[in-house]
Amino acid sequence: MSVAIVDNAVQPAKRRTLADVRNQVAQELAIKAITKAHIVDGARVGVYFTFSKKEDDQFLRLVATHIEYRLPTDYLFALATTGSPPDTTVTANSLVICGSSDDFVQRAILLASSKFLGRVESVVNEGTVWIAAVRNIGSSSYDEAALWDVVCKSVRAPIDPLCPPPGSRSIDQILSDARSKLQRVTPQQAYEELHDPTFPMPVFLVDIRPAAQREREGGIHGSLIIERNVLEWRFDPRCEARLAIADRYDLKIIVYCQEGYTSSLAAAALHELGLLNATDIIGGYAAWKAAGLPGQIKPPSTAADSESYVPSEISES
Repeated sequence: MSVAIVDNAVQPAKRRTLADVRNQVAQELAIKAITKAHIVDGARVGVYFTFSKKEDDQFLRLVATHIEYRLPTDYLFALATTGSPPDTTVTANSLVICGSSDDFVQRAILLASSKFLGRVESVVNEGTVWIAAVRNIGSSSYDEAALWDVVCKSVRAPIDPLCPPPGSRSIDQILSDARSKLQRVTPQQAYEELHDPTFPMPVFLVDIRPAAQREREGGIHGSLIIERNVLEWRFDPRCEARLAIADRYDLKIIVYCQEGYTSSLAAAALHELGLLNATDIIGGYAAWKAAGLPGQIKPPSTAADSESYVPSEISES
């Protein structure tokens, strides 16, 4: 009787190529991007950054292909490389926007083009895939936030123009939220704090009204005149355009406008910078005037040594 001899030798594993490795990495990144995604109006949206590699646009296109394979539903993703490209002749990183429909992608193109104005060097538009070379993308927190804004807005369903969009707030809600952060003061309280030599921190009275309103309504001599459009830049201790006095975070900044509405929003904005003692005057300059308080206050003690002190040129009318 003959016996069949079976060769049980282990066959060597097939050697993986560079293309196989790139494909696996692209697949893993696609899964990570999908995992991080949000749902907006029934569509899955996401933003994902990865470090620059060789042939970035082709690699991101491969990631987009894996996303398409795994998502049968509506989707829109922005994929980008960041960091210095290995090829020193390349001056920009790659950005790929891919989606389940031309409509999503074309909306995203319009938004992205405006947000990265002057930084886009070249584009390829393939309908559901848009590939762009963008200088220094990912170099600041702005870029990721901008791309999230792009993908979220681009998939939103058309809304009734007479109905508030989801997530929006009325000005009354915005004002209420702002005031919830503040310990607002009456004109009398503000006057007393400004003239209290034992007050534990420097106190400044800031007039944020526009020049025309100050000229028409009058003002308080000794207050700092810093109009609303530059307020944050003047008081942020981290900003190069700050005032000389704005070198600490415990300042008591008392903001006033004409009637105490805009000033609440302005004071809340200062809180966002870390100036948690900022507040405003209830009723604004109109309330100060109605209370019969003096039209002049003692200038800040640091005013003589600082360019930040701007005496009011407007006399009380």
